[in-house]
Amino acid sequence: MNSDLVELLAKLVRIPSVNPMGLAAADSDLLYECRLTDFLAEWLRERGILIGRQLVEELPDGRRRENLLARFDAGDESPKERPLLLWEVHQDTVPVEGMTIEPFAAEVWDGRLYGRGACDVKGGMAAMLTALARLAREQPAGCANVVLALTVNEEHGFSGASALSGCWREIDEFRDIFPRRPAACVVAEPTDLDVVVAHKGVVRWNCHTRGRAVHSSRPQDGENAIYKMAPVLSAFARYADEVVASLGEDPLCGRPSLSVGTIHGGTSVNTVPDGCTVAIDRRLLPGESPEAAQRHAMDYVSAQVGPEAVAGDAPTILSPGLESTENAELAARLGELARRHGARGDNVGVPYGTDAAILARGGLPTVVFGPGSIEQAHTKDEWVELAEVERASEIYYELAATYSV
Repeated sequence: MNSDLVELLAKLVRIPSVNPMGLAAADSDLLYECRLTDFLAEWLRERGILIGRQLVEELPDGRRRENLLARFDAGDESPKERPLLLWEVHQDTVPVEGMTIEPFAAEVWDGRLYGRGACDVKGGMAAMLTALARLAREQPAGCANVVLALTVNEEHGFSGASALSGCWREIDEFRDIFPRRPAACVVAEPTDLDVVVAHKGVVRWNCHTRGRAVHSSRPQDGENAIYKMAPVLSAFARYADEVVASLGEDPLCGRPSLSVGTIHGGTSVNTVPDGCTVAIDRRLLPGESPEAAQRHAMDYVSAQVGPEAVAGDAPTILSPGLESTENAELAARLGELARRHGARGDNVGVPYGTDAAILARGGLPTVVFGPGSIEQAHTKDEWVELAEVERASEIYYELAATYSV
């Protein structure tokens, strides 16, 4: 086992980078990626790797959520003519509520490292970082140039990936890192070292019903917004069961889906509520339009309950799915390397979303690949198998060392 890799992964897990997921939260050192970004920048500088920092969001307290961009250039002849590979991994994790282990202890038991983010996705991050450092140290002949992008806010909005994709399109500030569009992109997520060539997209939005608040001793004088939401929920349930299931099926990703995830209404038990809000999650097939999917759902519900009975907001999160039309060659190379290292390396589709769909827009060949299983991501005792992290690092390294177009 590579002790340097294990030590790095432990350090990454011990630095909290929790995404508050859009919820109100007290100011805390646990929140956001800022401390982790600073650590990563110093770690890369110590290894002589060129970095750039891309501001994505400035927080009210002055802290900055930044993508960190690290560039390795092959050291032999004509490096600028070599293909440019993009590796991408997000810095944020989900919150820690409900965990049954110490979230940031990074303890190792039976070949596994435990902690929030160990699987999603600091195991993949450690694998990419150690592979990049090895490229810089060994300078393999014929190697591709590599940019490692460590992005923010994947768990709640994909804003880091959206900002990153502009770097090779219109942002002159990063021309030294992205002199041209990458030839291909690998996004680190827990895939069991299979190659994800397609995944679902997502659109989420809030719906509201309005009422009139009065004292609960005279409910007949008011309008109960929670009661008004009941037929809306029934309409969404019918839509999910009867309509969404008939909208098609992807051979790798299955069928689309719709779910109502939260409901909020009222201020106290002795007040008739004047507002009720539900949050909708619609999972998209690759190729489906997020905007069209939301319109279709809202048109159905409005037709069922009346257009004045419910109002829908603009999407809170919107991402297309990842399509497999552009990434066959990249997936074949990566799958072959994975099998060489004892992994299954199958081409698969998955039901969740990733930054890959954002980065693939415009035809950039993009796949998702990394150590760990989605079954361990976001769990109360999250962990990653260390041997798999080490295999992933070897595979990332060999992909860059042998990549040519």
